[in-house]
Amino acid sequence: MSRKPEQKTAIVVGAGAGGVATAARLAKCGFKVNVFEKNSFTGGRCSLIHHDGYRFDQGPSLLLLPGLFREAFKDLGTSLEAEGIELLKCEPNYNIWFDDGQSFELSTDNARMKLEVEKWEGKDGFERYLGFLQEAHRHYEISVAQVLTKNFTSLLSMARPAFLQHLFPLHPFESIYSRASKYFWTERLRRVFTFGSMYMGMSPFDAPGTYSLLQYTELAEGIWYPKGGFHRIIDALVKVGERLGVQYRLSTPVSSIQLSPDGSHATGAILENGDIVSADVVVINADLVYAYNNLLPTSSYGQSLQRRSTSCSSISFYWAMERQIPELTTHNIFLADDYRESFDDIFKQQVIPSEPSFYLNVPSRIDPTAAPDGKDSLVVLVPVGHLLDEQQGIGRKGLDVQSKQDWEAMVSKARETIMSTVEARTGAKGLQEALVKEIVNTPQSWKDAFNLDKGAILGLSHSFFNVLSFRPKTKHPSIERLHFVGASTHPGTGVPICLAGAKITSEQVLQSFGLEYQWHGDKIESREVSELDRVKRTPILSNIHIALLALLLSLAALSLKMRA
Repeated sequence: MSRKPEQKTAIVVGAGAGGVATAARLAKCGFKVNVFEKNSFTGGRCSLIHHDGYRFDQGPSLLLLPGLFREAFKDLGTSLEAEGIELLKCEPNYNIWFDDGQSFELSTDNARMKLEVEKWEGKDGFERYLGFLQEAHRHYEISVAQVLTKNFTSLLSMARPAFLQHLFPLHPFESIYSRASKYFWTERLRRVFTFGSMYMGMSPFDAPGTYSLLQYTELAEGIWYPKGGFHRIIDALVKVGERLGVQYRLSTPVSSIQLSPDGSHATGAILENGDIVSADVVVINADLVYAYNNLLPTSSYGQSLQRRSTSCSSISFYWAMERQIPELTTHNIFLADDYRESFDDIFKQQVIPSEPSFYLNVPSRIDPTAAPDGKDSLVVLVPVGHLLDEQQGIGRKGLDVQSKQDWEAMVSKARETIMSTVEARTGAKGLQEALVKEIVNTPQSWKDAFNLDKGAILGLSHSFFNVLSFRPKTKHPSIERLHFVGASTHPGTGVPICLAGAKITSEQVLQSFGLEYQWHGDKIESREVSELDRVKRTPILSNIHIALLALLLSLAALSLKMRA
């Protein structure tokens, strides 16, 4: 009688988006999974703040790349709809407010976009806009097929012919701003179509041109919001995992990863209370730089990660308003008049710009359950420089973690700037008087709450030499059975990207055990194709072209004959 193989065990450290998705995937494939989370809630930055009937998204507040969300649930044998998630479409995408009193409305509606673009750049401007969309479409499709769904385990991974042939069409060596400047000829529209790099924690003057894919997904697929808050996505993945046997232990910090006596492979986790939990494999979803320098033995590689360029941090305000602010739509962008200088302040000087660009979200505009009747919840994100450690801070005026900076004064200044800017540009009045409760996150609180290295809210930077094969790997370079998922490993930051990363990491774990897998989403569904739906490629040369070519050849032959 054959013996039933023993069930494999896994530990996931951290219950962020990548962690809960990886836990569910491994459980789906037969693993017994334990998830340890230091906080009393799941989701990490993708969590909610509640106050007296008001609800705020602590981190992400707009859902992009909806296909990656649907794929994650489909692979687990369910769907967003089956899990009770209702996605609400935000229309317009944004209102962008300028210092000169003008505004621009971004929308998935081509008729509206035609009016907006032609208002500033004429008829030819809309044609160039369509050209920009075409390029951004290529960036999007190539990235999804060749980057977000593939692992880059070594430099040789970048030599894959399927990837290499698309490298230059991705424009990784040009900035988003320089690429946009080829299509948009006014400074206003160049700003409109490049501010999105803030979502990668980068300046548009440094972010690779590839990332215009973010503008593409917003304009082609729309911006969505899960009714009940973004955490509904995380909560649904947690529940799917629990149905598959995943056990969550919240308020349970991990102090270190347990290794074998020779340090060659991970054997479990040591909890802060001293308990040791063993497992066949460990997946770390905690901040990667933090993990290398706090959960693992000291190493030169871990120290080198602290020297890598990182994304920005933020001062984030969560405002409960006693009345609605009708001048604001769901998503609002306020761009600094000194556009480039404001980004230089953030990413080169690591300071708060004197005139910052900022994002203002009104979740209660799209989902009334986010605030009591007749009132509004407002979330304001002001990108600022990340914290500097003692060594980095020497001779610089950045946000030194060792300094005695008056955070209260900086927050007060930011609040005053935001309110005066919003009132001046939109015509809204009495914001300070309407404010009944304020909650604030600063670079220091981000660092303390989520162990974010330097308080960088989006992990390591996404410059060319910090992505693909250059980004920290999804598997530890020398310790077996130790893997990573999250913002600072491949493929990168953002909830949909981390969900894609969860699939990559899960497959790598399964392959290391020699286990076969087939996700529900990978199953090929056959259907009969009617004659109307058959793909018929048009010949390169039409009959008219062939006739003209024959005529030209005949004339050429006649000319040669006459010369002879």
